[in-house]
Amino acid sequence: MLIKLTNLIKKNYLLVLVILLAAMLRFTVISKVPPSLNWDEVSHGYNAYSILKTGRDEWGQLFPLVNFRAYGDYPLPLNLYITIPFISILGLTELAVRLPHVIFGVLTVLASYFLALGVTKNEKIGHIFALLVAITPWYLFTSRFVVQSNLSIFFLTVSAAAFFNRNKHKYLLPVSFFSLGLTLFSYHTTRIFSPLFLIGLFVIYKKEILKSFGLERRVKIVSLFFILVFFLPLPFILAKPEARARTKQVFLIDEGSVNKIVEKRLSSKLPLLATKLFYNRPTYFVYEFIKNYFGYFSPIFLFLEGGTQYQFSIPGRGLLYLVNLPFFYIGLLILIRKALSNKNDYKFLLVWIIISPIPASVTKENFAVLRATTMLPLPEFITTLGIFTTWYWLLAKIKTNKSIFKIIAPTIFILFLFAGVEDYLNDYFKNYPRQYSQVWQYGYKEAVEYVKKNYSKYDRIIVTKKYGEPHEFFLFFWPWDPEAYRTVPNLNRFYQSNWYWVDGFDKFYFVNDWEIPVLYDEDFVLESGGSIQCSVDGGRCLLVTSPGNVPDGWNKLETINFLDGQPAFEIYENL
Repeated sequence: MLIKLTNLIKKNYLLVLVILLAAMLRFTVISKVPPSLNWDEVSHGYNAYSILKTGRDEWGQLFPLVNFRAYGDYPLPLNLYITIPFISILGLTELAVRLPHVIFGVLTVLASYFLALGVTKNEKIGHIFALLVAITPWYLFTSRFVVQSNLSIFFLTVSAAAFFNRNKHKYLLPVSFFSLGLTLFSYHTTRIFSPLFLIGLFVIYKKEILKSFGLERRVKIVSLFFILVFFLPLPFILAKPEARARTKQVFLIDEGSVNKIVEKRLSSKLPLLATKLFYNRPTYFVYEFIKNYFGYFSPIFLFLEGGTQYQFSIPGRGLLYLVNLPFFYIGLLILIRKALSNKNDYKFLLVWIIISPIPASVTKENFAVLRATTMLPLPEFITTLGIFTTWYWLLAKIKTNKSIFKIIAPTIFILFLFAGVEDYLNDYFKNYPRQYSQVWQYGYKEAVEYVKKNYSKYDRIIVTKKYGEPHEFFLFFWPWDPEAYRTVPNLNRFYQSNWYWVDGFDKFYFVNDWEIPVLYDEDFVLESGGSIQCSVDGGRCLLVTSPGNVPDGWNKLETINFLDGQPAFEIYENL
């Protein structure tokens, strides 16, 4: 067995090296970079912990299957169940929460190799494609922390890889459908994308799929079973209010867009009929959709500036390496040409890249990195096509000194590529955590540790809501027993503005910055109603607050800084 494994590694040593590189880039200081768990990560982690301990999420829902409530954004549940084994072994820690995503990130690199191999039958293309997926900023950045898109990228890539290699084993076809079905429980965008993906699959490969079904009855039964089990309930799932809760928050047409339309109508100097024709919801939607859609193929998004949310990409840096810019657009032209020449695999890849930006394009956020991840890992496959096409074209043009060219050209490309990689990694591991720890809500862990040590000394503990959802950080980093939390005295949860808020539990109270009084004898006001007294008769209180936001006369105990040295939290007690 060991000899067979050794021979397999020797035969595929280049792929093994790529996988090791992918693992090294993702496992390195995973608990420290990004600099802290954000509110989504602690929410996923604590809900997985709650299900592990009690079978219910933090809101008491028994084994959620379609969505779980979280903060009212109703994420999909697959990540919870994937995370549970890691928490059961490692405890409720940063490593346990992030580790499954790191593993899926590495496995996606492996699946990418087989995807390319199935399409091109060329191991060299597979190796280069896998290498680019391993090091590309877009996927490297997101696969080091908890985002549901990591799961959807992995299962989508596995689905495509299994389908393109379906002739190698009869059960790869049902594996493809099963993996595609899992994307429906991985991330919201794939609930839009995956049905279109499946339709495209059947339209292009109808005869081949039917032929496979006819030759192997078991394959037909298992494949149809997975398709029906996953996709048949989808309309009913999407009809549920909780499944559409997130869509309402991010959809292009919202109250803000309606106000813009009204404003343009009022300021328009066109005739009334023309004004109504140009300024209405359908025309606004079409214009914004087209602008967003083509923006996801632009050099600005892909190679120069990246996304607009600092938690999903380094600000001001492209999602792909700049050296690959010409190869991406050359590869896109090659993909179109091959698709138009009736090569089904390339035709399907073209359909994939065409429909992939649709979920992101119908939302109001410009350059949404996560919502556009249905494109992955195709940009790097397209880039690889461009690299090989350019290489063979240049070889055909050069008549002399080909041997020298075969050494110099790859060397120059590799030097530029790895110079970009080195620059990016230096920025990511060294500068980004220090400069942007605030957007990762850094400091909550340290604040919880301080409060936990001093918990018994105080009658009330008041925490600012400035950095978002403080209760979840206390639940996670304590960690608080899930059953005890759901029945704890003073549990104060309420629904407002399409969000579920927590104003208190046990002796903890969570207040907005503007609800913290200025004067010593004034009360703290809760958003849900009521107040907290911390004057002389109100007992001994501890306050975890934003810098300088404290009533007169309180005694400062501790300052917790962001990684750039700026204060994040200040901790006070009343005298």
